[in-house]
Amino acid sequence: MRDFSSDHRWLSLNTATVRKQGDLVAIIDACAKHGIRAIDPWRDQVAAVGLERAARAVREAGLELSGYCRGGMFTSAASRRGEVRDDNRRCVDEAKALGAPCIVLVVGGLPQYSRPGSEPSKDIAAARGQVEEALAEMLDYARQARLPLAIEPLHPAYAADRACVNTTKHALDICDRLDPDRSGMLGVALDVYHIWWDPELMEQIARAGQDRLLAFHVCDWLVPTKDILNDRGMMGDGVIDIKSVRQAVEAQGFAGYSEIEIFSNDWWGKPMDEVLDTCIARHKTVV
Repeated sequence: MRDFSSDHRWLSLNTATVRKQGDLVAIIDACAKHGIRAIDPWRDQVAAVGLERAARAVREAGLELSGYCRGGMFTSAASRRGEVRDDNRRCVDEAKALGAPCIVLVVGGLPQYSRPGSEPSKDIAAARGQVEEALAEMLDYARQARLPLAIEPLHPAYAADRACVNTTKHALDICDRLDPDRSGMLGVALDVYHIWWDPELMEQIARAGQDRLLAFHVCDWLVPTKDILNDRGMMGDGVIDIKSVRQAVEAQGFAGYSEIEIFSNDWWGKPMDEVLDTCIARHKTVV
């Protein structure tokens, strides 16, 4: 396992971590000041400053991307399937323009939550079928752009509103069906917040192998968790054994960034420099 204790060259910042403290350009400038070499920007943050300006800011700061958040939200009313397809194609185009190595996919839950205005449904099996169908269509477009797609399994608490793919096994089963030749174009983004609890996790990481481990995200699970979405912890403040998960991922050959992604009302209330300083310190000691 790589030794992170002496520097933070393998730290990437998911820009949601400081989304309340400044726009994307301000975040890029702060990362450059702190010697953070990579980011994973969100589409709404890119849209707020404009794609061309965002791409220019990344280039001028000399940053890399560890991913692009997010594609997916595949489930919808039948009348909106074209909208979903076009939105995800735009996501591919944006990621390509920014130089992202992959698109992180949050696949969607029940259609009324993934695409508000869709007819209500309680049929999660149908939602999962729709996810796979729409993902196959997106994969065809992404192949043309040579832009890999990374399915992010989310904690089961998000099954209804955000993602009906909730385990690494489920995500890899989809990969096996849609990309049986393991082309490198479809894999997983593993976030310890969502997967740490899974008794099959280590087995599934080994199953994924290097070619399907496209992204690795870190934060921590607080006890008690006050808000399932916006109360993630800074690494070391919770109960996740982050190093054991990273060791398993790196044993398969993963050599990319450890991406810090913290949705937290607490950390959003602190100055950006303080958050970044803490991220760097914890990356060296906890991650």
